[in-house]
Amino acid sequence: MQVVETDIPDLLVLEPKVFGDNRGFFMESYNRRALAGQAGIEQEFVQDNHSSSARNALRGLHYQIRQPQGKLVRAIAGVIFDVAVDLRRSSPTFGKSVCVELSAANKRILWIPPGFAHGFLALSEAAEVLYKTTDYYAPEHERCLLWNDAAVGIEWPLDGAPLISEKDARGLPLKSAETFP
Repeated sequence: MQVVETDIPDLLVLEPKVFGDNRGFFMESYNRRALAGQAGIEQEFVQDNHSSSARNALRGLHYQIRQPQGKLVRAIAGVIFDVAVDLRRSSPTFGKSVCVELSAANKRILWIPPGFAHGFLALSEAAEVLYKTTDYYAPEHERCLLWNDAAVGIEWPLDGAPLISEKDARGLPLKSAETFP
């Protein structure tokens, strides 16, 4: 696995070794020892989530204020524009975002540690996203950062109006959002 640093040191792009031939390909999408040894990620993952989205579906920006979740995110079908926003007030990158294209073709995996809001936009006709989490879903602690908050300044590559849930449309701007110490 190759570990690629981003503009926020704790966010990492992981590029697994892919072995392909005329039958298709093989790769390890998760290896606890490799994550710890090569990327310094020593987390226990307790839940896998799988979503399917149509083109222009925008999901997020979600986080849990208690029971914060670290996430290993990958697209297993299609292409997504994946976004993580640092919500740790003590961080020099507080309020900054990292955007990464994840796709079934590039097989990249994004590590998002606890303390970040996360969301993505489906760029292909359909996209399936699979991600591991370090804590369980706790709806009573879930929060939503406004996806288009000018203070965060994410340049979403939208093709028209996004398909967005009512919950996500009611997200709070960074200045009003609960954040982490």
